[in-house]
Amino acid sequence: MPARSIGTATISFGLVSVPVNIYSTAESKASVSFNMLHKSCGTRLKQQYTCPKDGEIVGREDMAKGYEFAKDRYVMFSPDEIKALEEKATGTIDIAEFVPLAKVDREYLERVYYLGPDKGGDRAYRLLAEALKETGRAALGQYAARGQQHLVLLRPRDGVLVMEQLHYADEMRPTSEVPLGEGEVKPNELTLARQLIEQTATDTFDPAKYRDVVRERVLDAIQKKVDGQEITAEQSTDGGGRIIDLMEALKASLARTATAAGDGAAASDERKAS
Repeated sequence: MPARSIGTATISFGLVSVPVNIYSTAESKASVSFNMLHKSCGTRLKQQYTCPKDGEIVGREDMAKGYEFAKDRYVMFSPDEIKALEEKATGTIDIAEFVPLAKVDREYLERVYYLGPDKGGDRAYRLLAEALKETGRAALGQYAARGQQHLVLLRPRDGVLVMEQLHYADEMRPTSEVPLGEGEVKPNELTLARQLIEQTATDTFDPAKYRDVVRERVLDAIQKKVDGQEITAEQSTDGGGRIIDLMEALKASLARTATAAGDGAAASDERKAS
């Protein structure tokens, strides 16, 4: 089934304009959520806003938006004032520069979309995608949508333009804020750590090997509950004694991955023989 466009835009670089459709890159599975119910009758509860000053329940018609400019001090805005503050959607992805794709740090990534050519934009779209691929560069620019202006990066993938919505620089926290503590990297420990990495290293990225087993387990338990069965907690497995010594932990990890690799190879041989 073809992807359904969630919006349209126009890529603008130089005097070239490329009309495009915007598509979601994935269909995220909704997390399993539970509603709050009245325990005595099972009715779903409703949320209400209460004013802590006078204790009154406040209806939507009596609500207003405000900005806290100092501790417990707010400036109030009307709906028209809020609307006036919003960035006007231009529908244009304005490309400002072309940067080396390999130089873009991945921590800037916020959201990802696919772009496809809209009517009349096929040739220009393919040209931009191919030019970006050959140069190893990505297009960096800005795009106004939903009352906000976003920093975006366009990069090619399999002939398709991918639009990455990025964080602005002032939204990012520097790595210097992360407390690292003190510790020495010993050469023999580094050697074992590299061996452990190589034991489970692969040359391809294959996310299809993984699935959300927790979500599957929860949904299975919910279905059992719907069918009238009781839900009991699973017995936790013993993870074994905690190894404090880093060297011993590395050696134990190497031994375990080697055993697992051997078991996997044996299972594969059995399947081939059968």
